[in-house]
Amino acid sequence: MGGNLSAVVGVVSLVTALTAALLAVLRLRARRGIATATQRATYEVLHTAGLAAEPLRAGLSAAGAAKAVRHLRALVGAAGLALTDAEQVLALDGRGTHHGEQLLAAAQRAVATGRSTVLGEADLRCDRVDCPVRGAVVAPLHGPDSRVVGALLAIADSPPAPGLVQATLETAHWAGNQLALAELDSSRERLARAEIRALRAQISPHFIYNALTAIGSFVRTDPERARELILEFAEFTRYSFRAHGEFTTLAEELRSIDRYLTIERARFGDRLQVRLQIAPEVLPVTLPFLCLQPLVENAVRHGLSRKPGTGMVSIEARDAGAECHITVEDDGVGMDPTALTAGIAELARATADPGDDTGQHVGLSNVDERLRSVFGDRFGLVVETGLGSGTKVSMRVPKFHPGVRAGS
Repeated sequence: MGGNLSAVVGVVSLVTALTAALLAVLRLRARRGIATATQRATYEVLHTAGLAAEPLRAGLSAAGAAKAVRHLRALVGAAGLALTDAEQVLALDGRGTHHGEQLLAAAQRAVATGRSTVLGEADLRCDRVDCPVRGAVVAPLHGPDSRVVGALLAIADSPPAPGLVQATLETAHWAGNQLALAELDSSRERLARAEIRALRAQISPHFIYNALTAIGSFVRTDPERARELILEFAEFTRYSFRAHGEFTTLAEELRSIDRYLTIERARFGDRLQVRLQIAPEVLPVTLPFLCLQPLVENAVRHGLSRKPGTGMVSIEARDAGAECHITVEDDGVGMDPTALTAGIAELARATADPGDDTGQHVGLSNVDERLRSVFGDRFGLVVETGLGSGTKVSMRVPKFHPGVRAGS
């Protein structure tokens, strides 16, 4: 699901970018006075469609319909236009307000059957002698999974002509696509939240048990250090289980990692060596929440659990122009590179601590999928390993990316 969703979101982003570029070009030409009548008309249509798209991308609601209906009426060129869901008229702009009950009944038939209809003057009888309404075109709105979620009604002050019928059907189809994209955006957010919950669940129960055991060992011999470790553990868990924000800054992620490593050093003593090389200018870079910590936890477990003597974990974050390059490396036992052919998910399973009764890895595959989902396929994890040569995991994070900001 994550891959398909990423592909759809990528296509949507590309279309949005191309539309914005075309609008910019047309706007520039218009300012220079060299735009043709066709170009100006194209600009007006795209501009109006963009104004209607934004509220529709929030879903079919009274508030969104009220913002979109005026722009949709301009696209159709109707005397009036209404948007409904399956139960009520959400918004109506222009003529036809006094035909609300008749329009709603026609919309509900369209929702029930999934078919468009053309209403004539006989279908919209009225006691008002000055009533300007002479007909309407009713088109169903197909939302996610082709479900009919509402209707778009174009109200005419003359018998509906073929041009109005076609414009209404095309606009309804376009509006339905916006509603479907709204559901995709919502699904993407739900998926991201689910992935974060999965990462939280994958925080090793053994780490929690061992951390508390290590703290307990200092309670009598060094109470002050035990107190400090309790505070570090509390802050680490508070960050890991925080309730808001899909994204965080590199500085915040490193702060949590430092607390994790402080607790692990209390367990392993001099056996665990840590080397940090962090460029100060990349500390504000935004990245997916809990995307670096699982790599460090995996390096500690992989670097120490199966290697006698001292183990080194290195964390580096470099400024690379428009990107931040991050690596997490250990000098542990490594693994057979052929295991990489099964993909990052198989690698994560292969590097899981064999002593972990849950059989769960700490989320390398999850991190890889989230990086690709947010930034694109070019930004997945890169893993280098070999038997007896340790393991190095690298990632690239763009410094700026649309819609990505800490706390969002």
